[in-house]
Amino acid sequence: LRPGGWRDYVTLLHLPYTAWHLSYVVVGACLAALVDWSTLAWTVLAFGLAMGVGAHALDELNGRPLRTEIPSRVLVWLAIASVAAASVIGIVVALERTLWILPLVAVGAALVPVYNLELFGGRAHTDLGFALAWGAFPLLTAYVAQTGALRLEAGLAAVWATLLSLAQRSLSSPVRRLRRDVVSVEGR
Repeated sequence: LRPGGWRDYVTLLHLPYTAWHLSYVVVGACLAALVDWSTLAWTVLAFGLAMGVGAHALDELNGRPLRTEIPSRVLVWLAIASVAAASVIGIVVALERTLWILPLVAVGAALVPVYNLELFGGRAHTDLGFALAWGAFPLLTAYVAQTGALRLEAGLAAVWATLLSLAQRSLSSPVRRLRRDVVSVEGR
């Protein structure tokens, strides 16, 4: 969207990409023999906050790839608040469903700044890092939230989510690079 005001916040959410990666949460949960729909809803909300808001806010803070006019302090606040809220949701789900979620909450809370701020020399900020963090990880976490375990079907689905995320990245990276480098487009 054109920069400015509320449009910047819509742009920040990367709605098609966020929805795509939230779908991995749904797939992971729906691999369970019996789906607890409220747990699924809370898991989607947690990932929506951490990935959809927090990760994108830090990504925008790190180089302004979306060219929004959102102040840096607001991006920091959005990232901290959304990841904290997602972590609280994860802890509540862990206390109600399975404590195996707790390590995944910690990993998820760390992934957001490590990936998006390119910490540790950007070692995690690769195509494979993207695919694992935003493809496999949400799927596996949602599966564990539902079942309290990891099983072969979840591992196979995580491989599928990783490969699909790699394909998405391969197809979208050239377009994203072009969009960021082009100043204007004119034509009839």
